[in-house]
Amino acid sequence: MSTYDRITARILQTLEHGIVPWHQPWQESIPRNLVSGRPYRGINVWLTVSAGFGSAYWLTFHQAHGLGGSIQKGAKGTPVVFWKWYGAEDEAEETDPRRVPLVRVHTVFNLEQTTGIETPVDSGRPVFQPIEHCEGLVASMPQRPSIYHGDARACYRPLVDVIYMPHPAGFDGVEAYYSTLFHELTHSTGHASRLNRTTLTDLCPFGSTNYSKEELVAKMGAAFLCGVCGIENRTVDHSAAYLASWLRVLAQDTRMVIRAAAQAQRAADYIQGVVPTEQNA
Repeated sequence: MSTYDRITARILQTLEHGIVPWHQPWQESIPRNLVSGRPYRGINVWLTVSAGFGSAYWLTFHQAHGLGGSIQKGAKGTPVVFWKWYGAEDEAEETDPRRVPLVRVHTVFNLEQTTGIETPVDSGRPVFQPIEHCEGLVASMPQRPSIYHGDARACYRPLVDVIYMPHPAGFDGVEAYYSTLFHELTHSTGHASRLNRTTLTDLCPFGSTNYSKEELVAKMGAAFLCGVCGIENRTVDHSAAYLASWLRVLAQDTRMVIRAAAQAQRAADYIQGVVPTEQNA
């Protein structure tokens, strides 16, 4: 398999898992080499971001040992690509037909995969100011799943009943953080121990109709909760754009929005601890 094939396969695998690292409402620190301090560029940004680590710092096996540390046993490295041009003259332009590119692939490890190396202080990370109403809503959710901060993406994993989130300060704004968290909390209400929603409990491959339906429910549930907390004016445009992308998948079912809204309301009620009655069930 060529270098190009290996990198393409890795990107396709990422997309098949529903992770699109260049479309997200948070901005983690740009991934960079720990030793040189140089930020990665181009495809290397997406390769490192989609690996799923919270730290922005990466280094090679030899760099880790040079700093007096080591790579954790069983850690799997991430490939990064570097280009170097070779030609007749060092000063020749890259468009010169006499020059050819040489691609080199290096394996790097995230700082979280190492031991014995001090974590740099990221003084540039903005301060996160929690919204009291939103925090209270999250804290009071019945049977709330565990929430882990520090992942490179936001997702809910039903098998372990855990929500994974990026660091709060890495989001475009505090409203974007809560909107994303509400989205994942809405997903979690579909767990068999809560509302037992089939669009979550049944096997739903990325891009399938059921997956699309569940995404509609989650985004609408998040929009409802943002409204409850009074931050919908900052999130509704993003929600509408997101919904539009999934509605294209569900173009054959014009009633899906109504159905999704009903399920989203049940989910939002559950998160708020509202017990349905015969009148509002």
